[in-house]
Amino acid sequence: MSTEQVTIAGTEVLITARETEPALPAPGPTYYDQPVLKKPVWTMEIPLYYYVGGAAGASLVLGAAAQLDRSGELDGLVRRCHWAGIIGSTIAGGLLISDLGRPERFLNMLRVFRPTSPMNMGAWILSGAGPTAVTAGLLMTRPGFWGGIGDLFGFASGLFGMGLATYTGVLVANTAVPVWQKSGRILPILFGASAMASAGSIFDMLLENPRERRITYTFGTIGRVAELAAAVALERQAAQLPVVARPLKSGASGFLWKAATALTAASLITSLLPNRTRKKRLIAGVLGTAGSLALRFAVHEAGVASARDPRATFGPQRSSTASTALPQPDSTPLLSGR
Repeated sequence: MSTEQVTIAGTEVLITARETEPALPAPGPTYYDQPVLKKPVWTMEIPLYYYVGGAAGASLVLGAAAQLDRSGELDGLVRRCHWAGIIGSTIAGGLLISDLGRPERFLNMLRVFRPTSPMNMGAWILSGAGPTAVTAGLLMTRPGFWGGIGDLFGFASGLFGMGLATYTGVLVANTAVPVWQKSGRILPILFGASAMASAGSIFDMLLENPRERRITYTFGTIGRVAELAAAVALERQAAQLPVVARPLKSGASGFLWKAATALTAASLITSLLPNRTRKKRLIAGVLGTAGSLALRFAVHEAGVASARDPRATFGPQRSSTASTALPQPDSTPLLSGR
């Protein structure tokens, strides 16, 4: 409260006035605080599809790379990689069809070939990964011409595997969900690195051959390091607008994101410890698998939370508009003298 003395018609009057309360900062602009976007309708099968498809694709890439060794010592690893790719792509296809609801919806996506559509290209990649790996497995052991054809199909399965491991990152980055769109350049790299870590973790738990273990260990270690680096880069890119990065720092998606980083880092540290016994390999493999799974669910849940937040949608749009707006002419009148 404040008192002020004023003079009205020659008479001094004391006026008591309430002090003006400081204005609260206005929230970000929204349309009646309602979400602008519909949240992703994908069910829990889709994060599992990200993981299984990524691990299968990375296994096919590793198998194609192992084919370059012509000594025959890695034939067992090549077969295991092909089997991992065949089983993984089959399970991934089942998860995708389960989310779609009816098998014919998947077949409908194959009626056209549209390179500009990540979803359409993903359907073709998934359809090609398994058959090429099966053909390679059937023909590679044969001598002469048919063995050469099997090698070509093996390399083709590696190309399909590369697409299978990364295209889902391209797919979500091409949506209007703010946190996915803002980090669109990093998401394919993150998904590809996580796929390498997933495949390396699986083979860590299964392989006993020393040379095969060294190869898969190196493959998985590169994937874990790249996954941690890509996660940091993605978080920094999204944090250019704090409201967009909010799902990576709070809520269920934030918990999953931090858990994925912690699990992958723990897996990397365990794998780097000396005297890699089978027990340590199992621990590293379990931690790496859990970290990759948590990462896929974190990305999915972050997209759901970002779509629900209207400020995350309006913020980037207004920021983009402000940065591209033309400079306004000076409103100060020109003074001219005679």
